[in-house]
Parts: sequence; structure tokens; C-alpha cells
Amino acid sequence: MKIVVDADACPKNALQLCLKVGAEYAVPVWTVASFNHNVVSDHHIVVGNAPEEVDIKVVNISAAGDVVVTQDWGLASMVLGKPAYCLSPSGREYHRENIEFLMEEREVKAKLRRGGGRTKGPAKRTPADDRQFDSALRQIMERYATQTQPGNKL
Repeated sequence: MKIVVDADACPKNALQLCLKVGAEYAVPVWTVASFNHNVVSDHHIVVGNAPEEVDIKVVNISAAGDVVVTQDWGLASMVLGKPAYCLSPSGREYHRENIEFLMEEREVKAKLRRGGGRTKGPAKRTPADDRQFDSALRQIMERYATQTQPGNKL
């Protein structure tokens, strides 16, 4: 198991929590970002600045049982097929049951923007977001530990 962070758009607080929780659970944290970002991590992968380059690298290095942290619903959709755990920096866990709805919502908003409309961006990050993310990440780590006990199947 490893934690893989789409570090291009990950808030610093969420990244720091990944590093902290990863250290507590002895799970390596891998960060992936384009060369435009300055990310401090023991396991950092720098990619080019082409569209979707970070997403492709995250998909390629993630495996079943990993935790992927991303705000990108398209990337979340791909890693859920591994099957990996997937979590937003605000602490929302993506599941196969909710990702299809999110992808449809993304398409509707993109269509609106292409037609000249406007959509709201994400809300400003709050300390409650940090607490929710920390809690959700720890719950995933505990769930994984329970599922990988001898005699249990992932």
C-alpha cells in the first residue's frame, strides 16, 4: 500500500496530513506534479506540463489497495477501477456508486461553460476540511489494515 497524491492541485494542508498519516502507518507517500510545482516529498515524481500528464502518471503508479488523493473526478474514476481507494483533499471518499453521478455533473458544467455560462469554483478551504480529510484518510488506513489481516480478502 502507498498513498499517491495528485500534487498539482492538492492543498498544502492536505499534503502535510498525507505525509503525517503515512508516517504514522508506515505507508510511503508518493507525490506527482508537473515541473511548475515545488513539492517537498521523499517520493516525488516530476512530469511535464502537458495536459493530463500528472493524471496518467498517477494511474500508472497506483495499484490495488493504494490510496489516491485527487480533486479530479476523471482521475478518481480511473483509479477506482484498480481497485484503489480514492479521496478528495476535502475528505470526500469517491466510490463506484457515486463516481458516475459526479462524472455526469462534470459534463453538464463543462457544457454550460462552453456555452458561455459560469459555474462556481471550490469553496475556500477551512480547518473543518482538514479535520474531515484527516479523519477520512485514517478510516481508509484502518479499513485496509482490517481487510488485509490473515484470512481476510481485499
